[in-house]
Amino acid sequence: MIREHLPMRKKLRLEGYDYSSGGAYFVTICTNNRKHIFWDVGANCVRPHEPIPLSPIGRLIDDEIQKLNSVYENVFVDKYCIMPDHIHMILMIETDESRRTQFAPTISRVIKQFKGAISKQVGYSFWQKGFVDRIIRDDKMYQGIWKYIDENPLHSEDEE
Repeated sequence: MIREHLPMRKKLRLEGYDYSSGGAYFVTICTNNRKHIFWDVGANCVRPHEPIPLSPIGRLIDDEIQKLNSVYENVFVDKYCIMPDHIHMILMIETDESRRTQFAPTISRVIKQFKGAISKQVGYSFWQKGFVDRIIRDDKMYQGIWKYIDENPLHSEDEE
């Protein structure tokens, strides 16, 4: 059979983990073929305290990130960075007193809705299939990811 000779896709999700449970997640979403479309042409991060000039698509992404909490009231973005060809964010899912979410969207559902809303506004999809996530397990990991997101634009020229 042909399927026996095809390479197996790497599993991206932690088996058995409930991705709708409360907690913090580090999410990275990329453009297809890592195409640089989120920053204005020629934008760089020479002056780190000035905002990066986002392209029209980058501004749509920024707006959708700001609206994410209104789509899912128990989901919010605690920190994010829009790079030329990808987005990093710390996505938080809050729980009530009983440690259950009111409406339990999975991380996959949230990202699918997010990418779909932007694609609909632009008129086509430019996203790489899927996304990468890591469960943030403790404060030390959270602080390290926060710092990475905060400093990522400073290293953008190193990636080109």
